[in-house]
Amino acid sequence: MKSSVFFLALTAFINSYSQSVDYNQKQGYIAGGYDVVSYFNNDPQKGSEEFTIVHDNAKFRFKNQENLAAFQANPEKYIPQYGGWCAYAMAKSGKKVTVNPKTYEIRNGKLYLFYNKRFNNTLKSWIKEKPLVLIPKADSNWGKIKHQKK
Repeated sequence: MKSSVFFLALTAFINSYSQSVDYNQKQGYIAGGYDVVSYFNNDPQKGSEEFTIVHDNAKFRFKNQENLAAFQANPEKYIPQYGGWCAYAMAKSGKKVTVNPKTYEIRNGKLYLFYNKRFNNTLKSWIKEKPLVLIPKADSNWGKIKHQKK
């Protein structure tokens, strides 16, 4: 009996680990440590170490207790699309590309982050190529690779 309970627990652990989303935590935190709730106030700000949590095996920082509480009440509302990887790259190539957390768009109540370095601001390309066309492509690509480690 004990061995079957152990086996079930081990199987559940392995399945939950292997199915976890590969979030973009290249700088140690989602959105480079920016407070994901603050984006929705059109004022992205760096989060504080004091207000750090782990959700779904990903680290999030918040600027204050109020934003942390808002996130905990409805994390799906605030988690960046595509695990915080570049939305444009996800649509165009299905690849996980790092982002500049200051380059973002809120569309239909969802947070999209973009690569922006030197002369390549993918938010501009995203707007030019029509997000309503790109989002279904990105959603489809993300569904195929979200559990694969970069």
